[in-house]
Amino acid sequence: MPSPRPPRQAPVHLNALRAFEAAARHLSFAAAAEELHVTPSAISQQVRTLEDYLGLKLFARAASGISLTPHALRAYPEVKQGLAHLAAGLGLMQEGWRDDVVTMTLPISFAAKWLMPRIERFGQANPGLELRLDTSNRLSDYVGEGIDIGVRYGLGDYPGLEAQRLMEEDVFPVCSPAWLPPGSAGLDEARVATLPLIHDTTIDFDPAFPDWRAWLAAHGMGHVDATRGPRFNSTLLALQAAIDGQGVALGRSVAVAGDLAAGRLVRTPAGSLATRCAYYVITPPGALEQPKVRAVHDWLFAQAARDKQI
Repeated sequence: MPSPRPPRQAPVHLNALRAFEAAARHLSFAAAAEELHVTPSAISQQVRTLEDYLGLKLFARAASGISLTPHALRAYPEVKQGLAHLAAGLGLMQEGWRDDVVTMTLPISFAAKWLMPRIERFGQANPGLELRLDTSNRLSDYVGEGIDIGVRYGLGDYPGLEAQRLMEEDVFPVCSPAWLPPGSAGLDEARVATLPLIHDTTIDFDPAFPDWRAWLAAHGMGHVDATRGPRFNSTLLALQAAIDGQGVALGRSVAVAGDLAAGRLVRTPAGSLATRCAYYVITPPGALEQPKVRAVHDWLFAQAARDKQI
């Protein structure tokens, strides 16, 4: 390899640094390529360009995968922070500093089923604020992506961020009113054994999250086949399938509240199961010192308190 260039010379292309940061974070060229929307070979080439520029190896490559060399391990936190600061700076130049814009990240199902029916109330309570939504299930890079506040559904473990529990949830069977007219006996064993069961596979991060197998076992129907029926990796699609009469879904209480109130879904008389998961409001350290972020934070908790009273 050529000898390292002096630090005072022009830095290597930023794409190579981005490729290194993503590969180092995932310890996978394939995962880095998926995140950056390029091919694994492009990530490998960018990393090799950076290694040639520095005159040292950044990754130890083996059949079992890749690992960071000591030099790369020491430098990685600085590279990550530097890229985050660059992204934040570019965002400020692009948008300008605005005290009336709050960017919030949240799961698309929460945005569609909980936030959007209440968004008019937000405008009424905060006429001077503009709320920009980033719908994503992944844990965002708050600094690098210019995120002010977020809502996530999980177990509350978000390293480097401040998390406050917003709402808890339980799950219970829901279906189209056509399948369960008023006064019906509910989901007894004979009826459950014949109905399509709709599966929502989005909560794969918690193996203890109640699924149909757990619900049937808890209600004395453990021998009923819990595997049949369509599967969706989208809560919105699973609930829409139930609304359309394609079967019975295990509805999450926060996600189905609006559909129950509107009569698009009905809750069966059968029981519910508690979950370990909850909705959390997540902010970077110190973000709540900004009045605009505090306003959104307080509004979210006010809405959650209002829901409990209904």
